[in-house]
Amino acid sequence: MYDSDKLVERKRTSQKVFSGRLLHVYFDEVELPDGTTSTREWIKHPGASAVVPIFENGDVMMVKQFRYPMSQIFYEVPAGKIDPNEDADSTARRELQEEAGLSCKSFQYIGHYYPGIGYSDEIIHLYTAWDITSFDQQVDDDEFLIKERLPFQATVDMVHNGEISDGKTMVAILRAWHWWQNEGPFTINGD
Repeated sequence: MYDSDKLVERKRTSQKVFSGRLLHVYFDEVELPDGTTSTREWIKHPGASAVVPIFENGDVMMVKQFRYPMSQIFYEVPAGKIDPNEDADSTARRELQEEAGLSCKSFQYIGHYYPGIGYSDEIIHLYTAWDITSFDQQVDDDEFLIKERLPFQATVDMVHNGEISDGKTMVAILRAWHWWQNEGPFTINGD
């Protein structure tokens, strides 16, 4: 058993092997805790924000979207990458407007998570939003989404039965549900 300070790998060299619009891929040589060397391939990502919009009646707004790498449609919470010179809060509010056609008066940060720690430095910041105002979606030209309003409890059930299988959405829904049941500003579904 190693002490935690004996687990750290130290970068010796780093080479960018691919630079895309969103992702940058690196090939690094690292020194392992025992002094030997190995290589690490990893992706640099700008980070993202995801938000669970909650209506007074206990519904949440989800979006359905086709995801090319998996060749299927997923239920997701509104989410998107953090743009240059933008903070995570602003990204969440922007994505709420663009993808869901919603704005909110009240907003709560409920934590973050790392979706791919073995190959990426991506971090996703998670939020809940309420005191909702609706208007038309403002999606990007290359973005095709269908909004769907569902009962909050139903989305939790969909996570547990596998209907919602997108990682950020699963974490966001479960964290938001836990936060809402313990600290939320109003109860839903008669709870």
